[in-house]
Amino acid sequence: MIRLLLVDDQTIVRQGLKSLLESQPDLQVIADAENGQQALKQIEMLSSKLQQPDVILMDIRMPVMDGVAATQIVSQRYPSIKILILTTFDDDEYVSQAMRFGAKGYLLKDTSSTDLAVAIRAVHQGYTHLGPGLFEKALNNPISVSTQPAIPPELAELSPREREVLHLIASGHSNREIAQTLYITERTVKNHVTSILSRLNLRDRTQAAIFSTTFLSNRQ
Repeated sequence: MIRLLLVDDQTIVRQGLKSLLESQPDLQVIADAENGQQALKQIEMLSSKLQQPDVILMDIRMPVMDGVAATQIVSQRYPSIKILILTTFDDDEYVSQAMRFGAKGYLLKDTSSTDLAVAIRAVHQGYTHLGPGLFEKALNNPISVSTQPAIPPELAELSPREREVLHLIASGHSNREIAQTLYITERTVKNHVTSILSRLNLRDRTQAAIFSTTFLSNRQ
């Protein structure tokens, strides 16, 4: 049985997908989420119960945290989970970003239920699956996995200690765990986090984690 997590900001879409997919004997929808941030919480909870999803059907454009950012974090934290992007937008940029950040497939939402089931099974087995027309786009816009985004100038404002804290945030550590790892107080950690968010103009820890994964993961 292939365990599925559905991530889409429209309730009716999630309900429709669940109905279609559960008609397949080897597919089981174990949870759903309305944005990337909620999906991460679902994965954490399911993993603690040893029910981690095998495949995530991930929408691209969602509030709070979109599918591209969520794909990047899931691929970093849970490399065994396969991600299949499912969206209404046939957009070259999104195809490139999602695949670069770890998605194993990309389909449009008007894909038939039979083809969708085939794609899910394919990515679950480790294959890459692109819908009709999308394979040609990938060939015309090759993705370089070694390409790194330019380092933002704000990064230079961080102290070595703040970089350490930022890296640990991206690894999913709580303030208490960071304090224990760096042998400092939780109050000091909170001060570092506040400073990091301010210096990098970030809203919260989730954005900080995305920033670290994007700009620091291969530069430690």
